[in-house]
Amino acid sequence: MVNAQFPAEQSADGTFERQDDAFRAWVMDDGSSPYTAEAGRYHLYVSSACPWAHRTIIVRSLRGLEAAIGMTVVDPVRDERGWAFRDGDGFSHDPINHFAYLSKAYAASDPAYRGRVTVPVLWDTHTGCIVSNSDDDIMRMLETQFASVASGPDLYPEQHRNAIDKLNEVVYQRLNNGVYLAGFATTQSAYERAAYKVFETLDMLERRLTSSRYLFGSQPVETDWRAFVTLIRFDPVYYGHFKCNLRRIADYPNLYGYMRDLYQLPGVEPTVNFDHIKRHYYYTHADINPTRIVPIGPMQDLRAPHGREKL
Repeated sequence: MVNAQFPAEQSADGTFERQDDAFRAWVMDDGSSPYTAEAGRYHLYVSSACPWAHRTIIVRSLRGLEAAIGMTVVDPVRDERGWAFRDGDGFSHDPINHFAYLSKAYAASDPAYRGRVTVPVLWDTHTGCIVSNSDDDIMRMLETQFASVASGPDLYPEQHRNAIDKLNEVVYQRLNNGVYLAGFATTQSAYERAAYKVFETLDMLERRLTSSRYLFGSQPVETDWRAFVTLIRFDPVYYGHFKCNLRRIADYPNLYGYMRDLYQLPGVEPTVNFDHIKRHYYYTHADINPTRIVPIGPMQDLRAPHGREKL
């Protein structure tokens, strides 16, 4: 008998069907929401292992919002009790609410909540509840609603917004979530359907990056960072653990240089924690990796010259 990673999110044909985000309120800078954009009011609960949370960590860093929005990192090893706050290398206890588990934040916000507890979480310290557990929404809020306290580049430029939204959807469905559809599949057909789409998408991005340094020209935007969090995990985790093994990112000249280019931009390398990433996937997903042995590789020189500045 095949055990699904999350049985409540598995279809009859073996396809992983990700649950919807439950908390979708918005912080607004124009007073149209009870959650106003204020420095010091909000706190991010994240995992350095999780690609969805990693997106928000990167945007917080690039937008210069570290002083305005606090952040606490959970233990990368998740057990049957869920994401935990413990003191360790790169993670800590919860200094805001002193929760032992992130599930307590969900219960405090909605006592009737019975879904899976996920990261990231944007917490409002004024009302004592979750504003959002949608990484898409949190990214966009950090990009657009904290202009008065932000100092970094515009990651959602007006002239590219329609195109960004369209490419985001493709990257999400076929790559970001696609690796999970392959890795969490419980039938051969569901796995193959998802895995081939992953590589079709990587091939498309490789072609796109032949003549453009980033996906929309000379400056990275939101879509680049959505892609990056999957690319950076691909060779260490998704290639083996999720069986997405037609090719490595290292086998794509443009994508591999592009990934190194993004990694080397100021503020990005400190957000990447390969220890957390590998320990989370290989130790937490016991149905996929029952020995819980964490691989020692791969060897990657992400600081090597990428040559992308010539484009």
